[in-house]
Amino acid sequence: MIVVIMGVSGCGKSTVGKMLADRQGWRYFEGDDFHSARNIEKMSRGVALTDDDRLPWLANIKKAIDRCVEQGADAVIACSALRQRYRCMLAENVPDMRLVYLKGSPETIRRRLKSREAHYMKAGLLESQFDSLEEPDDAIVVDIRQSPQDIVTHVEKDAGLVANARR
Repeated sequence: MIVVIMGVSGCGKSTVGKMLADRQGWRYFEGDDFHSARNIEKMSRGVALTDDDRLPWLANIKKAIDRCVEQGADAVIACSALRQRYRCMLAENVPDMRLVYLKGSPETIRRRLKSREAHYMKAGLLESQFDSLEEPDDAIVVDIRQSPQDIVTHVEKDAGLVANARR
């Protein structure tokens, strides 16, 4: 199974994704690691990425997903996947994918982003993230005001993973 944890920057994708992967004993992929140096530099300057910027990034994430599918390996991927077409691209030819949408208000997420240190994605780009966001209608939706542990438990239950969880 492939689980994609999606949402705007600052919603908790990395925290939840790592925790879920650890509890399941699965591979974990951080979407930020797939960005080009050019993309990171743009975002560091407060410049929002365009679809043209995002497509090579998504193609690299898709390659990682496809390798996992070929190897029969379960994985969790933290990836904003803001638009429906991005999610369709990631899911193409993936027989067992679950999408988890970490949903939060702009105010909650803005507070989180302002408290971040040493991350290129700053609160000033949040509006562009929400402008790009197309909320999924086929995802496990979780309110980010819950603790990361409660979010992971919710995801495990909704995705049918509880029996596999390592505690």
